[in-house]
Amino acid sequence: MKTTELSQQWQALLAEEPRLRIRDAAARLGVSEAELLVTRCGNGVTRLAGDWREFIKELPRLGRVMCLARNEHAVHERYGVYREVGFFGGAHGMGQVVGPDIDLRLFMSHWHHGFAVEETTPEGVRRSFQFFDADGTATHKVYLQPESNLDTYHELLEGYLSPDQEPTIAIVPPEPKPPVKPDAEINVEGFRAEWLTLRDTHQFFVIMRKYGVDREQALRLAPEGYAWQVPVSSTRRMLETASESDVPIMVFIGSAGCLQIHTGPVKNIRMFGEEWLNVLDPEFNMHLRDTAVARAWVVRKPTHEGGVVTSLELFDGEGENIALFFGARKPGELEDPRWAEIANGLDRL
Repeated sequence: MKTTELSQQWQALLAEEPRLRIRDAAARLGVSEAELLVTRCGNGVTRLAGDWREFIKELPRLGRVMCLARNEHAVHERYGVYREVGFFGGAHGMGQVVGPDIDLRLFMSHWHHGFAVEETTPEGVRRSFQFFDADGTATHKVYLQPESNLDTYHELLEGYLSPDQEPTIAIVPPEPKPPVKPDAEINVEGFRAEWLTLRDTHQFFVIMRKYGVDREQALRLAPEGYAWQVPVSSTRRMLETASESDVPIMVFIGSAGCLQIHTGPVKNIRMFGEEWLNVLDPEFNMHLRDTAVARAWVVRKPTHEGGVVTSLELFDGEGENIALFFGARKPGELEDPRWAEIANGLDRL
């Protein structure tokens, strides 16, 4: 589809539905979000270029912002300041931002396109930096707040300005997801034995790769008493219980390129219609398409402290992970027994 035609179709949609979000408009038009956004290059959208690792290292200078990561069925919005930014593994390796408010795990092989975006809203001009994967899917977004450093925003825009401001973009279709290995081909006994010897939850991914198991398949093959299904309605019950009991939790939601983490209390739990389950707190917002949750699991993993770490994990109908919930916990600490009581108290299927 030509840029002009695509832009016209987008404007027609906005005329009918002024509050339609760009991601939903792109889905309606059968294109990626980046393909739609780039039609506005020169009109509120500026293409950026450079080393995104160096760009991210500059973000602390913006001061307080709102950062956003999402997947198909969940959105994670966290307010705060970027702190302790670090990278390892080269240009396509990993990075992290570790602060009391903004806490991110970055997978740089999925950071391909960047833009500065300015939009006119009833509250004034909304400025953001937005990054996209090679297939045009949003990886991470950073929205300025009234107290953000506007001078730094302009410095970054000018310092990373791309010479290419054409309203087109080269999109690479995503690789098809490899098929799940049949259970009969898995060394289940070995997998379960290594699960029981876990001392760090991060080792779980190493074990999954070693035995060639998919994430939800791993839960199905877990040792007895270490993973079980609960009703898909469990997320709301868990959040409301944590809110009422003042139990701080951790909420993990992300894209292929960015995992975003909230650690702290959740207080204002609201349903919008029958579809969206929300946390609407001053420093943290979550929007979960509750109707997309096909399966929910409570999962237990041993730790080197001698205890276990318990999580609630959500999956869609395609087996894709939507969100992970843990009790708030620092490395070296035992799990909060109040969180364990909430998770273990969810009805079992």
